[in-house]
Amino acid sequence: MTAPNELRLLPWSGPGDKPCYLSTDDPGGYMSRLADNIEAVQLGTASDLLDAASEALDNQGTSLDDMRCLVKELTGALRDVLRVATSRGHLRATCDPRESAN
Repeated sequence: MTAPNELRLLPWSGPGDKPCYLSTDDPGGYMSRLADNIEAVQLGTASDLLDAASEALDNQGTSLDDMRCLVKELTGALRDVLRVATSRGHLRATCDPRESAN
C-alpha cells in the first residue's frame, strides 16, 4: 500500500473538495481499515455501474434522462476509482496518460 512515513491519500475529500491524507505506520489501524473498507465499497459501486452502463447501451429503449443520470453516476465512480488507484500507487504523478495520446 504505502511505504513507511508516506502519506496515504484517503478515499474521501475534505472541506472545499481538498484531498485528505493519513500519516500512519499501522496498516491495521482504525483509519487505515476504514479507508480500505470505503475503497472496497467504491470499487464495488464502480463495477456495478459498469454493468448497468453495458446494459443501458445494449437497450435501445434507454431514455436520454436515464443515460444522463448514469453518466453522472459513472463520472463520480470514475473519480473514486482514480483516487483509489492514486492512493495505492498505481498512477505515477509525473505521467499523464492524456499527454502520450497526442
